[in-house]
Formats: sequence, C-alpha cells, structure tokens
Amino acid sequence: MVEYRIDRHSGVATYVQIVQQTKQALRLGLLAPGDRLPTAREVVEATAINPNTVLKAYRELEREGLVEARRGLGTFVRRTLGAAPADSPLRAELEEWARRARDAGLERDDVAALFTAVLDTHFQGDPT
Repeated sequence: MVEYRIDRHSGVATYVQIVQQTKQALRLGLLAPGDRLPTAREVVEATAINPNTVLKAYRELEREGLVEARRGLGTFVRRTLGAAPADSPLRAELEEWARRARDAGLERDDVAALFTAVLDTHFQGDPT
C-alpha cells in the first residue's frame, strides 16, 4: 500500500502531491489493478491533513480513470501507468548517478534542475 508524504513547504497543493505520489506508485509498479488505496481516514491519521483534501485527490484520480471508488469498500486501482518497475536496472543506474551528484556537492534542487534539463532535451513534445 502507498504511504503518502506531504511536504507542506513545497508550494505544491496537498491534493496534487497525493495525485502525483499515486501516479508515481502506479508507474513504478508499486500499485497494481485491484489494489486498494488507503482510506481517507488512514491518510488523515498518517499525514494530519483534511479528509476533503484526500477525497479531492481521489476524485481527480478517478476522473483520470486510474482508480474507482466502490461504495462501502474503498478506492481501488483500475489501471497502471508506464513500465518502469521499481527494480529496473535503470533505477539502480539512476540511484548511482544521484549518489555521485550528492557526493559532488550538488543540492537536491541542483540535481532536479539538471535532471529536468536532460529530460527536456530527450523528451521534447512529450506531454508527460
């Protein structure tokens, strides 16, 4: 089951963080069709956010066709995204690269900017 981590200082709306983290779990294969997302109550207990925020995120995911709410049962994954399993060899290479970047003295924002620039170069015109 996915565990949401809310960064209150990121400037990103809380419900968007939940949507993004759910999509990341779907892309990495950490969530599969049929898996149940945590209930709003479980997310509220773990993160101390408003239950309406969780419900807003789940409605957004449902609108995108990624999950479905089943009355009285919970919210369940309908489909996955991408094909980058968490145990991919590419992940190991990326982790090594990130470790080298940190060892070279780069900060998180520097690494994010560098990575985004490379992505933009190789994925121009890609909507994701």
